[in-house]
Amino acid sequence: MSVIRTGLIGFGSSGRVFHAPFLAADPAYSLDVIVTADAERSGEARALYPDAATVASVDDLFTRDLDLVVIGSPPATHHELATRAIEAGIAVVVDKPFAPTVAEARDLIDRAAAAGVPLTEFQNRRWDGDFLTLRGLLADGALGDVRRFESRFEWFKPVEAKAWKNEGPGSGMLFDLGTHLIDQALQLFGPVESHYAELDVRRDGGGSEDDVFVALRHTSGVTSHLWMNALAPLNGPRFHVLGSSAGWTSYGLDPQEAALKGGASPRDAGFGGGARPGILGTTGETRDIPLLPGDYAAFYRQLADTLRGDGELPVDPNDALAVLELIERLRAH
Repeated sequence: MSVIRTGLIGFGSSGRVFHAPFLAADPAYSLDVIVTADAERSGEARALYPDAATVASVDDLFTRDLDLVVIGSPPATHHELATRAIEAGIAVVVDKPFAPTVAEARDLIDRAAAAGVPLTEFQNRRWDGDFLTLRGLLADGALGDVRRFESRFEWFKPVEAKAWKNEGPGSGMLFDLGTHLIDQALQLFGPVESHYAELDVRRDGGGSEDDVFVALRHTSGVTSHLWMNALAPLNGPRFHVLGSSAGWTSYGLDPQEAALKGGASPRDAGFGGGARPGILGTTGETRDIPLLPGDYAAFYRQLADTLRGDGELPVDPNDALAVLELIERLRAH
């Protein structure tokens, strides 16, 4: 496989911000076709990626010779579209949430395994600079034995413009931001033996949960406290981690998303850097720790290696399944 011929389904924030720029910037890939039925987005896709065919129907995409399909459409479509790709023998990247239900996720994993088709989930937050920095600190033993892990994704959006994020399959903060926070907690501290959740709807008019607190007790002994809030006028620390010998705190979101929304390219010098340093130490004795640069492009670099027969998938789909299983238990509690 010389160049990985790629089709992208969806050109909203997922396709436009998180996928197309990295596919276009990586010489391992060619962005061959973009699917969007929205006229304005179609025009934008043509202007940004003139070498890609922009079409209104996924039926058109599946008539083409492709090596990879990236699904960045709403969650309710993920199972159907991924199934079509698997049946066509095309490798699949599914944006989070992997599927709206555990049953659909298991079905996709089973279908892909039976067909021998690579299937993965785009968990870009594993390559946030603060998360990469924290992993390094834990590997070095800089905190001692970790006892408590606090993690927040918060913003202030009193009105949700995207209806599918507020109602229907895969809607709500647990599926939106929770898939990131839970995945990170599981990656750092392992399986969960007990859990607790507060799921609230704060916006007028109801809908899915928009203000969430989750407590996880890991079998490793670590307690994770996770906050996801769409109506937070002031934000708390992004990470606050307490160990037996030191703590570590970071503020603000990884700068890659904002840079991409502002028109930056992953090829730009310094892309992924510039975040506020984290703070390491004990009260009265702290020092700033510069964050590693964020690197969402690593997902597609690793995937290219996998598709060419070298190495593991960047995200095991069973990791996505574990997150969804926990979300279903949190919602049923």
